[in-house]
Amino acid sequence: MKRVPLITENHRNVALLRLASDNPLNPLTDDLVDALGDALGRIDADDAVHATVITGSDKAFAAGADIAAMSVLNYADAFQSDYVGRNWDCIRAHRKPLVAAVQGYALGGGCELAMMCDIVICADDATFGQPEVKLGIVPGAGGTQRLPRAVGKSLAMQMCLTGVSISAQQALASGLVSGVVACERLVAEALDIAGSIARHSLPVLMAIKEAVGRSFESSLGDGLLFERRLFHSGFALHDQKEGMAAFLQKRAPEFLNK
Repeated sequence: MKRVPLITENHRNVALLRLASDNPLNPLTDDLVDALGDALGRIDADDAVHATVITGSDKAFAAGADIAAMSVLNYADAFQSDYVGRNWDCIRAHRKPLVAAVQGYALGGGCELAMMCDIVICADDATFGQPEVKLGIVPGAGGTQRLPRAVGKSLAMQMCLTGVSISAQQALASGLVSGVVACERLVAEALDIAGSIARHSLPVLMAIKEAVGRSFESSLGDGLLFERRLFHSGFALHDQKEGMAAFLQKRAPEFLNK
């Protein structure tokens, strides 16, 4: 039986997905991305899981795509198979909150995978980069699109055009990550963040993720209207009634996720 290059753990309402290739650099092979997509599909269908942490090895979150596999492709192969899009799009389509916990290298596809998550925290040894230019190719999973939105045009251009990486502290200063912690605290911190998310109403969490995502896809006016309609629709939820009643009664809410 083929080994699945992904380790899954359950922590109450939080799933922990650990990229676990035989190679500690976690190259993002089709097998690994397929396994990640399958796991996220199961999580989307599991009402008991409200948030997910994705992490890698001590050496690398993921140090890029599968260069050996890419090196033999021609245009027809890449286009007809929708290489990268075929199995990466299911990560983008995941509807529940994703927290990336990055230690070591997050390069190329690894940096792009981290940026597909909703919150990124990293260890103090983390390195982020888009070195595809050194391979004679353009980033293919969001490096030229998500990175400018995260860090601004100038730094994104510098990273993509030179292939030079940035440190954890540079990633924090530029807004690529929301926090930097010691290596030994990384996963625990990510689980704490995911746990603080997961205690809330699942349909509300999903709506918030959708609304923030929409802010990158629309004008401000369209985004504000979308947000307001979600706000209005929230008054149909049991959890809205419970949340507001609990606030007025000065007690903890008991959400039923409906």
